[in-house]
Amino acid sequence: MFDRWYEEMPWRKRVPAGRRAEQVAARHLKRCGYLILARNYRAAGAEIDLVALDDSTLVFVEVKFRAGPGFGTPIEAVDLEKRERIRRAARAFAEHQQIPDLPARFDVVALSGAGRFCRLELIKDAF
Repeated sequence: MFDRWYEEMPWRKRVPAGRRAEQVAARHLKRCGYLILARNYRAAGAEIDLVALDDSTLVFVEVKFRAGPGFGTPIEAVDLEKRERIRRAARAFAEHQQIPDLPARFDVVALSGAGRFCRLELIKDAF
């Protein structure tokens, strides 16, 4: 698990908050050595925010953002139903992209806060 505060969350009105959070998450993962393979991959009635390689592990990343505590924490939003949809899309990605038999895991990047700063937490192997 990794926890960090980011000042670089550009809360501009032109881009929806979820997309901005995905941009910040992708930038952070790249700094951590991940290679981003796909963004917003849609299949099997679901979407995977980011697909990446971390060394030789295929990583499916769900990015969740919450501006405040009114709707719970970002990680609470990744419930059982959401995890199942992500797993379905991950299977479709591996089949469609003809990915070799690599180990895979599911990470969550949770962003919270509003204004100039946000808190980023990387939860590896979250489910």
